[in-house]
Amino acid sequence: MEDCIFCKIANGQIPTDFVYKSDNVVVFNDINPKARVHMLVVPKVHIKSLNELEDKELMAELLQTVKDVTKKLGITDYKTLINTGRGAGQEVFHLHIHILSNS
Repeated sequence: MEDCIFCKIANGQIPTDFVYKSDNVVVFNDINPKARVHMLVVPKVHIKSLNELEDKELMAELLQTVKDVTKKLGITDYKTLINTGRGAGQEVFHLHIHILSNS
């Protein structure tokens, strides 16, 4: 999607300090944090929401990325959140997982 801010971030069109980057997934800090640690795990490919995610390998990679990044950063207590749809609070319509921690 040409106008998707997460596509632009994930593909390097908007400069970002990535916490983690692979061929399929990026992790970066939320610009409007709701906790001391607030990162976003974002697939590089545009997927509107969890409802549109069909790729089981990417699904597994997204969750493995959450586990790997938190472990690398020494975060043991955290919350994950996926907002799916406007009524559930999704503001950017590109699938992303929030990692929140006050640790």
